[in-house]
Amino acid sequence: MNNRDEYLVALRPEIPNARVSDEMSMEEQFQNRTLRPIAKLQHDLLIAVFHNYIKKHKNVFFGLTSNKRIDYIENAVNRDQKFRNSLKGIIIGQFTVNEYLMYIKNSSALNKRMMNLVRERLINSIQLFERPSVEL
Repeated sequence: MNNRDEYLVALRPEIPNARVSDEMSMEEQFQNRTLRPIAKLQHDLLIAVFHNYIKKHKNVFFGLTSNKRIDYIENAVNRDQKFRNSLKGIIIGQFTVNEYLMYIKNSSALNKRMMNLVRERLINSIQLFERPSVEL
């Protein structure tokens, strides 16, 4: 393993409830072993990126009800291709070379899992997306 891969893996937080077993599919193992720790590591960046997304889309998000805000997040992650690709890059950029080689074998299914994780993280952090009291 090269230094980059060792550093990347060492940076990742441990997630005790993200179990991996032989009975799981390869995709589920990859999700729990790789995607979950990376999503947790990148959480603050994902929040900042979504804050920027809100701002670039004229702060429409702030005028929505709670349910509509969840729909807004889901639509941004699932349907805005540029934003989706940016989110994928934030996660994929943290892969080791071997993880990337595993990822490209089944990228479609793993992209779906990746975006589900990101979407859930944003929705679970929805309280962080309140209108700032003062624009800097």
